[in-house]
This record gives sequence, C-alpha cells and structure tokens, in this order.
Amino acid sequence: MGSVSGPMAETRVSDERFIRETGAAAAIADLAEPVLESLGFRLVLARILSGQGTIVEIMAERPDGSMTIDDCRAVSLALSPIFDVHDPLPGSYRLQVSSPGIDRPLVRPIDFDTWAGFEAKIELKELVDNRRRFRGVIEGFEDGEVRIEVDLGKDQGVKLIGLPISLIGEAKLVLTDDLVRESLRRTKRALSELEEAQAIASAEANAAGGSLDETDDGGTAIEARGETASRRMREKRGKRRPGRAPESKRKN
Repeated sequence: MGSVSGPMAETRVSDERFIRETGAAAAIADLAEPVLESLGFRLVLARILSGQGTIVEIMAERPDGSMTIDDCRAVSLALSPIFDVHDPLPGSYRLQVSSPGIDRPLVRPIDFDTWAGFEAKIELKELVDNRRRFRGVIEGFEDGEVRIEVDLGKDQGVKLIGLPISLIGEAKLVLTDDLVRESLRRTKRALSELEEAQAIASAEANAAGGSLDETDDGGTAIEARGETASRRMREKRGKRRPGRAPESKRKN
C-alpha cells in the first residue's frame, strides 16, 4: 500500500459485485439476482436479519441508483413465488425489499467511481500496514485498487492510497450533509428521467392504440412515486402502512 500520484487512466470499471454473500444468504442471492436483472434492477446485498422473527432482506436498485416504493413492490411480488418454490431458508421468515439507502454499501468497483468525492468507511479482510479499517474521501477505482484519501496520523498525514479490491470485506458511504444533498439530487434527476420515459411510452402507446398499463409480456408498468423504500419502510404487526414496501410471509 502506498501513495498514488498522477492522473488516473481512463479504464472501464467493472460493475460485477466483489462483495459476495455466504451460507444461506448466498443461496438467496443466487435466486434473486437473475430475477432482478430480468426486471431491470441489480442486486446490492442479500441479508438474513434476526430479531423478532427472521427477515430476508433484498437490497436492490436500478442501474442509475434509484429505487422507489413501487419498484420494491414489483421486486417483492416477483421474488415471493420463486422463494416459495425453491425454499432457500428453513423455517418462517418475512421477505423485505429495500433500497440501499443514503449511507449505502459499496459492492461494485464502479461504485467507487460513482461516489468519488464522498467519504467512506472500508474494512479489510486482513491487516495492511497494521491497519484493517480506513476512513476517507473516495478518489475512484483504478488497476484493481480503491483510491481513497485517508489521514494516516501525525507522522504521515493525509495521503492518497490504494486498497486492493480483493482485500475489502466491507465498504459503505458515511452519512454526511453533502451526501444527503447529492443523493436527493440524483434521485430527483432519476425520477425526472423515468417520468419522461413513461410519458414518451404513453404517447407511443396511444398512437398505436395500446395502453401503457399493459406490457408485451402481460405485466404492469410501474410508476415511480418519488420516495425510496428506506424512508417509508415501517414495522407494524399485522398491518401495512400505505406506500410501504411489502413483506411476504412464509410458514412451515
């Protein structure tokens, strides 16, 4: 690990996940990922949460990073029958679909380019220069390494270093005011683009004498409402609040 200088070469950064689930969560991810891709989404993480009952959480997003309440509902409805058939987890559980949130996990090399300029926490699988945890401003991804500007203490000061992607066990953005503002700006832009695309599709459907509600495969077009699942998801026994991402229940 050392300092990095000079301009970064423009190379294609992978959008394949380097963070992978293990055990039962891996089996759930294997089932969920192709379904998400067929719907135009991508998997961020699959997790099994314990507490008052078991929750299978599917964290997903569109390629532009957006994820609305209706998106969560569409994903949940698509995944529920798949999980019922393949039964990836013994016992009872609830399926919960959500967006990755503002202080999102970073699971793809391209995430470090997408969120360059913002602060992140990174935990390595093993010690590097007697450190496992790093926190600093992301500078991007290059040559198999995450570039991050960190404070290495009074002896070395702030330096731009490279952390091998193969050694990263966990990475996530740090919640700051700047990150909140940028996330809201990106969400608004993504929703505007989606609304524009829907308006064009509606006009084309009307011109062809069709309907926007029905797709070629008999599905239903989903309209974005402008609010992510992470902000609207609430737990309440026996009831659903309006607009909440649905949870599917499975019993023995």
